[in-house]
Amino acid sequence: MTDITILFEDGEALVIDKPAGLPIERPRAGGRSLEDHLDDLKLGFQRVPVPVHRIDTDTSGCLLLARNPKALKRFNAAFEAREVDKVYLGVVAGTLDQDEGTIELSLAKISSAEKGWRMIPAKKGKPAVTHWRMLAVHDGRTLVEFRPETGRTHQIRVHALAGLGHALLGDPVYGDGRGAPRTMLHALALTVHREGKPPIEARAPMPADFAALGFSDHASGG
Repeated sequence: MTDITILFEDGEALVIDKPAGLPIERPRAGGRSLEDHLDDLKLGFQRVPVPVHRIDTDTSGCLLLARNPKALKRFNAAFEAREVDKVYLGVVAGTLDQDEGTIELSLAKISSAEKGWRMIPAKKGKPAVTHWRMLAVHDGRTLVEFRPETGRTHQIRVHALAGLGHALLGDPVYGDGRGAPRTMLHALALTVHREGKPPIEARAPMPADFAALGFSDHASGG
């Protein structure tokens, strides 16, 4: 059996609690990835489940897997139609002036030989919208609930820096990489609406490294 926690299971879907540091796809340099666990995650089904969306290697929490091609097609359509509710927790390296708000900053990808690629706010980029609210402050750091409407690459990481004025703690690309051993972002909850069926609903417990920063009792109620 796999050591990955299953948060939701039915005939067409699995939601797992992806550990921080585990990439979804095999790195070019080799090493472990989610692919190593997919056979175990068949759980008696013939087909290997397929990730429907992507979360960064450093990000922990809810990841949806489809158990057959028809389900994969429907779930992809649900993500495209924004029929998926996502809640993330992030720790930013500073304090905020407001309690809540909405960040609307379009994003574009840039690349350079020195720094590699990254996302930046750009008027001609793809629209990106993130709702946020402050949950707790501890030792000059802030626990923030993020509810992204769109699903752009690195959306929350860029919006934290450009919209809130503080990068996520530990982020080596958009911050200074200090204060935590990884980018402090956790996919707390996922809801996928389905026609004629109950929604897929999953919630991933707050990870130990968030608790170690003093935020164990401050998870959002959803």
